[in-house]
Amino acid sequence: MKSDIEIARETPLKKIKDVAEGIGIPRDEVHNYGRYMAKIPVQLLNKEKIDKSNLILVTAITPTKAGVGKTTVSIGLTLGLNKIGKKAIVALREPSLGPVFGMKGGAAGGGYSQVLPMENINLHFTGDFHAITTAHNTISALLDNYIFRVQGTGDEIKQVLWKRVLDVNDRNLRYIVTGLGPGNGIPQESGFDITAASELMAILCLAEDEADLRRRIENILLGYKRNGNPFTVKDLGIAGSITVLMKDAIHPNLVQTTENTAAFVHGGPFANIAHGCNSVLATKMAMSYGDYVITEAGFGADLGAEKFFNIKCRKSGLRPKATVLVVTAQGLKMHGGTPEGKIKEQDIDGLKKGLENVEKHLENLSTFGQTVIVAFNKYYFDTEEEIDVVRQYCATKGVRFAINDAFVKGSDGAIELAETIVDAVENDPSHDLKFTYDDEDSIEEKVEKIAKTIYGARDVVFGEKALKMLDKINGTPLAKMPVCIAKTQYSFSADPKAYGVATNFRFKINELVINQGSEFIVAIGGEMMRMPGLPADPQANHIDIVAGNVEGLS
Repeated sequence: MKSDIEIARETPLKKIKDVAEGIGIPRDEVHNYGRYMAKIPVQLLNKEKIDKSNLILVTAITPTKAGVGKTTVSIGLTLGLNKIGKKAIVALREPSLGPVFGMKGGAAGGGYSQVLPMENINLHFTGDFHAITTAHNTISALLDNYIFRVQGTGDEIKQVLWKRVLDVNDRNLRYIVTGLGPGNGIPQESGFDITAASELMAILCLAEDEADLRRRIENILLGYKRNGNPFTVKDLGIAGSITVLMKDAIHPNLVQTTENTAAFVHGGPFANIAHGCNSVLATKMAMSYGDYVITEAGFGADLGAEKFFNIKCRKSGLRPKATVLVVTAQGLKMHGGTPEGKIKEQDIDGLKKGLENVEKHLENLSTFGQTVIVAFNKYYFDTEEEIDVVRQYCATKGVRFAINDAFVKGSDGAIELAETIVDAVENDPSHDLKFTYDDEDSIEEKVEKIAKTIYGARDVVFGEKALKMLDKINGTPLAKMPVCIAKTQYSFSADPKAYGVATNFRFKINELVINQGSEFIVAIGGEMMRMPGLPADPQANHIDIVAGNVEGLS
């Protein structure tokens, strides 16, 4: 099998204006970033077409080190739908440089199911991440300058909540002290989060238009003054400047797939530390020009899909017609106790045991009123016997099943999945979306309902730091906001080693972070860090440029 890079290079790309014109976007509205990437103005959103489009969510079982291939399935499904005559567009998140150079490598799909140009998308792309990093740290600099200038007055900031961000995995920056040295500011404890966890990233992905972007930026809570009053970006008087820094980033990015179909790739919050969905604007832009729009939510359904429904859909009004749950034989075997070194070998017992993880995700998705299709993402070493076990399991559960082989065969490998999706949408679409909690529930009740219903926790306990923040939240409009739980992606619990289906566990919330601009409360479960570290063998060790070509991103 050829590498992702080799496949990408053998694909003849269309000029991006031709791709845009092919889905109905006027050529003179395309803002080129080179020949093969562009931004599409948000003014082109069409509510009437959005309401008629069929939105499909792609999510997955709990991920393992073996990977699941959710993005590959999302792109492949789009290819398959176009192959059978449907006008389909995929809407995805942008890759973060942290994982690209850290543990994960590239994040633009794989094989014959990619978005292109993959090197550009995986690296600097159109500069959205850099714009967010710059805007976020500009707030930090201006806030620190304000603190320095008002020291000794009644306007002092008693508690600073705003950190800095960087799109690099760097554990040394999690906790730092700033302002050291004479004349260099006020010494204070601080730290860095990764850019994907910035509140500005969440704001970009939830904003409905430029005016809403400005409104949300104004509302960002930076800290509390000595008199206890909240201090926001609006109070600092810099909302206009920060919005200007993000004026281009708000427009969705248009690229193409390995079969030259349109793809919107915009926004990149992680699902384990943020809300894990691409921008509302990109999703709605795709729905303005596609009859079928495929989007994904990060990591497993307990993280990405839960936040897609409870946060993105709640805030935007989006309603998917069907949800795809991606499974792999390798992932199922790891959840079933098969040793990592043997997951490519046939192990029917381990596979069957791993189906407990699928069952829990199916149960969870049913609570949202979703029609679910299980997509078996096929690898070359998977056996027919293993595939049949999963197929028969789905039959007993009354759940549609289809194989995805787009990695090797492109659109031809996704026809079965595409036809299954169309059948579900036309004959058995998802019911009215049900949320896990109500807006009026307290923050404690919201966290408990997610932890008990979705994760399967026995109970929830709030740590001392979380309880102190609850005192500031309760009794204010903040208490009506959704919650975004940050926890490990590798387990239903906060323990990354608890594979399969964790049961009878206590879920601890160590900290609460108020994201007043993005309008949700981040609840940090367990030892989850919002700045990842690097592994022993970072992917950066394997990326290089050879004769002008990037190697090692796949």
